[in-house]
Amino acid sequence: MNLHDLTPAKGAKKRRKRIGRGPGSGHGKTATKGHKGLLARSGGGKRPGFEGGQMPLIRRLPKFGFVNNFRTEYSIVNVSSFQDWNGSGTITPQAMVDAGLVKRKTLPIKILGNGELKKSLVIQAHKFSKSAEAKIQSAGGRVEVIGGV
Repeated sequence: MNLHDLTPAKGAKKRRKRIGRGPGSGHGKTATKGHKGLLARSGGGKRPGFEGGQMPLIRRLPKFGFVNNFRTEYSIVNVSSFQDWNGSGTITPQAMVDAGLVKRKTLPIKILGNGELKKSLVIQAHKFSKSAEAKIQSAGGRVEVIGGV
């Protein structure tokens, strides 16, 4: 057997049903929609979640908790990420993005104090946790809070 002899198993590859492509296709005229009725109309059929008049699941389940629509979400970077930092003493948000530390570029950056830091670095970010601030300053570095998003 050679590579060019390989073929899929019989019946493994099924042709797509092409609807509304004339009588020769076998699915012409009504295009498998039957005659008249709601399901034959454009935009017809049931909407998602409709359960035939029964109260839909989404409305049967209780709502609980509180969702704050105005909360600000941050891209999080831990102090331990800067331990292997090569380069200048000042670390800007753009430098973090270039290094791949920040996944979502559009969000403001918050530095958290998880891990150890032994280098003296100047770190610029939108927000710092108290533990991160303490670790950076104890290593001889400086914290710079920048505005904007």
